[in-house]
Amino acid sequence: MIYKTNLKRRFLAGFIDYTIIYSLTFLLIFAFGTPDVEGTYHLNGLPALIPVTGWLILTVVFESLLGGTLGNSIMGLKVLPANMKIRNLTFIESLKRHLLDPIDMFMFGLIAIITINNTDKRQRLGDIWANTIVVKASDITPIKNSIFK
Repeated sequence: MIYKTNLKRRFLAGFIDYTIIYSLTFLLIFAFGTPDVEGTYHLNGLPALIPVTGWLILTVVFESLLGGTLGNSIMGLKVLPANMKIRNLTFIESLKRHLLDPIDMFMFGLIAIITINNTDKRQRLGDIWANTIVVKASDITPIKNSIFK
């Protein structure tokens, strides 16, 4: 099978996802954070876990329950196991993918672009570790049971 890079779609999906995540984080910090003497806002104690929890929900939970993040859904992408089984990722597969987001997105995604363009299955580092691939949702053909034909 020939895997497509879908670079523009993947870049825009990541941009959408992290714009939402950063916007919500900044709003939360300014709404509930406390300023220091220099005017910088901080979340301390238990409220500091809210942005991490939000990231976890908007990336890992959405992807494992819905088959993709909000950005992926908007851009018509689906994340699958590398064996191409038509199923949503497990929580652990999705977590592995996204734990490497900071590396993959370093320098505006340069690391991801390099790895996507140089791997057979067009995977970024997170995909390689989690053994996943990203495909255009419209390219997925459901497996039909030939017994009922």
